[in-house]
Amino acid sequence: MTEVLVVVAFHSGHGHTARQAAAVAAGAAGVGGVTAELLDVGDVGEAGWARLDAADAIVFGSPTYMGSRSAVFQAFAEASSTVWAQGRWRDKLAAGFTNSSGVNGDKLGTLTSLAIFAAQHGMTWVSLGLPPGWLFTADGSPTDLNRLGGFLGALAQSPSDVGPDLAPPDADLRTAAHLGERVAVAARRLAAGRALVGA
Repeated sequence: MTEVLVVVAFHSGHGHTARQAAAVAAGAAGVGGVTAELLDVGDVGEAGWARLDAADAIVFGSPTYMGSRSAVFQAFAEASSTVWAQGRWRDKLAAGFTNSSGVNGDKLGTLTSLAIFAAQHGMTWVSLGLPPGWLFTADGSPTDLNRLGGFLGALAQSPSDVGPDLAPPDADLRTAAHLGERVAVAARRLAAGRALVGA
């Protein structure tokens, strides 16, 4: 079996999104034949760009600040223009996640920008693949997977007065792990298909 590499490329301003990123990586690493790596996009370096180029899938993550991705993540996106020009991430899988202090926080704006970023690179987006939890039904629980009801990617919420040792909550971290697992399974299938047809 071909070893599959999933890179979780993220920025975290205060540590909360880093916990979410770690959960995504753990979910991916739990799939047989898959290696998952964390990459802080605030300090990519030559080795980091090489790992992104080698990845079968890249999961992008950013906190939601003022309704959009962070300035640090935006700088990384703009720095990828050479990668874009050379088509180095074309046909890789992509997915995304975000965290904000507000329950809504306009997180969809961040996920949409991440999906567009991936599309510009010619990548194939992997959605969350979960039904909404919590308030979707009268008997829902805040411990449900996908408690914040997203579809495009994994959402998390961390109160502004709570540190990363306490937030995001377990439900959001388990949702992030689900996304990592889903991406890893899809990447493994894609790699097996390519090996089969010799592509």
